[in-house]
Amino acid sequence: MDEPFQVRFAAAVTRQADLCDADARHDPADVTGRKRRIQKTINPIFVHAVHAFVFDFRADQTTRLKLLGRFLLRYVRDERAYHYLIDRFGRVWRIVRESDAANHAGHSLWADGRWTYFNLNWSFLGVSLEGRSAGLSGSEPLTRAQLLALRQLTEMLRFRYSIPAMNCVTHAQVSVNPSNRQAGYHYDWATGFPFASLGLPDNYQIPMPSLWLFGFTYDPSLVNRTGEPYWKGLVLGGDILRQNATARGMSIEQFRAHRASVYRRILARLKERAEAARPSPEGVFQ
Repeated sequence: MDEPFQVRFAAAVTRQADLCDADARHDPADVTGRKRRIQKTINPIFVHAVHAFVFDFRADQTTRLKLLGRFLLRYVRDERAYHYLIDRFGRVWRIVRESDAANHAGHSLWADGRWTYFNLNWSFLGVSLEGRSAGLSGSEPLTRAQLLALRQLTEMLRFRYSIPAMNCVTHAQVSVNPSNRQAGYHYDWATGFPFASLGLPDNYQIPMPSLWLFGFTYDPSLVNRTGEPYWKGLVLGGDILRQNATARGMSIEQFRAHRASVYRRILARLKERAEAARPSPEGVFQ
């Protein structure tokens, strides 16, 4: 299970030489110059789609819809897959307590004006909508009941945890693949997410943190599949990466390699902490 770390930009504790002290002084991604801390709190929200078989939302399909919904609910509970599930009828099911981790994020990365977030099972609340996300083959639009329920749930969670609007994002925006260093490993709501209907700004316009902060790239086919809204964040993230490389007097390739090495060191440090906190067979924390 992923550890609940929220890490200030560049994510290295200043005293940890192996996490690159120099970044605290010179990294364009960290202008504070102060010691960076690791915290364990819940903050943002991101939204998934459950890629299950979807029947048309019609009155004559009610029995099938309810049966499918029961199987889906049982599955996500068994897997502790999300914190909340919203079914086609707009019913909101709490799957995992907000104080606990849900297995919803995988390899993931996000950043706001204060923190960088890694592997978001703990630090993000996962909300899933029954159905396929917009833009995917065979996708069904959200029902009006789902949209209303999602807006009410989002407003409640934002009020309870003081969640900034920019930290309400989709799985596609945070998903990464560390093995090939590409963003957008999962496509959940890579396009067509109804930010405006939830009273949120168009967060597709946010520069992708995985690109500008740690030098990730993306498969060009992702642009073709998602369309303009999603790839604007990719393009803007790449632009910031180039600006930061220039500010450091480095080529884009050199700077990307530098940021990749920082990312690897952070993951290694987080893994060490997770292993140190894992109970021994006797139930005693090591």
